[in-house]
Amino acid sequence: MKRKGTLITLIVIILLFALGVRYIWLKDQQDPIVYQYEMPAINSVVKKTVATGSIVPKEEVLIKPNISGIIDAIFVEAGATIVSGDLIAKVRVVPNISALNSAQNNIKSAKNQVETARLTLEGQKSIFERQRVLFDKGVVSANEFDNAQLAFDQATQRYNQEQVNLLAAEQTYDIVKTGSTQGMGASANTEIRATVSGMVLDVPVKVGNQVIESNNFNDGTTIAILADVNKMIFEGKVDESEVGKISENLALEITVGAIENKTFDAVLDYIAPKGIEENGAVQFEIKGTLSKKDTTFIRAGLSANASIILARADDVLTVKEALIQYDAETLMPFVEIETGDQNFERREVTLGISDGLIVEVLSGLKEGDQIKVWNQLKEPKQAY
Repeated sequence: MKRKGTLITLIVIILLFALGVRYIWLKDQQDPIVYQYEMPAINSVVKKTVATGSIVPKEEVLIKPNISGIIDAIFVEAGATIVSGDLIAKVRVVPNISALNSAQNNIKSAKNQVETARLTLEGQKSIFERQRVLFDKGVVSANEFDNAQLAFDQATQRYNQEQVNLLAAEQTYDIVKTGSTQGMGASANTEIRATVSGMVLDVPVKVGNQVIESNNFNDGTTIAILADVNKMIFEGKVDESEVGKISENLALEITVGAIENKTFDAVLDYIAPKGIEENGAVQFEIKGTLSKKDTTFIRAGLSANASIILARADDVLTVKEALIQYDAETLMPFVEIETGDQNFERREVTLGISDGLIVEVLSGLKEGDQIKVWNQLKEPKQAY
């Protein structure tokens, strides 16, 4: 029994020895680890953040009527280019009954005043002529004659003024009833004209629509929206985490979703001093003026992205961010440079601007250095 146990033990030892020898042999048969390497390159590095928004005109002018009524005719359509003074629409006035009655009563009152002034003038004229005859005969004094002449002149002035008031009352009645009056010409309230030159972006009314005049108590109905499409801006929002990195006068690169393979330069000229909470995050409005250098037509309202250039370095020595390692204790950046066949040494580097993919190297490297790709392996046949 004892001999049997010894035999089993010897067999187990021999098997373990054989397995160990086989493991070592297989290990020796594996190819040695070969590290890839990459070299620095001369590139331009742009550090930027992105804001989303849209392209809108720098200034939009809302054309509103000065009198209430119904649109009788429209002479322009969206997309048309017009100049200041061009006729946009015509309004047919629907008179207000109360205002119309008031205007009629003012005419009646003005006619009565004219008639009273006429009778007074005739009476003063008769007195003046009689006093003049008596004055010529020496019957009345010069003072009495002067008083009669003064009363006649005052009666004449009052009569003329009352006639003017009657004409004004009649014109007011015409304006209340029709929106215009004789002699107004192009200044008639029923004719809605452009106040600036530009493109018609929208005509939100149709023939037959009722419109309300613009006054101190009402914004009025918008008949047309005009803008100079050669002066466009980017209007967007940035998150509160990014707003501290930007400042006015930074360069923007605008990309419009509807216009492929084209970017537009702009300058950031406005950052809102107060943020607005949206979906749990605080957003700050920004605006940038586009500097169009070509004839590309950008439609108002197109969605766009603005790359805000925070820093830029052109024609500098760069490496991929993935090649950079950091010391566990000092957190200083370093790379491993090949000094011989698959022999590498550590070299500390000073870094500059990074765009997240490549980073500027200020010192520690030169062109031609072979940097170890420390987080990638490949077979010998794939080596450089």
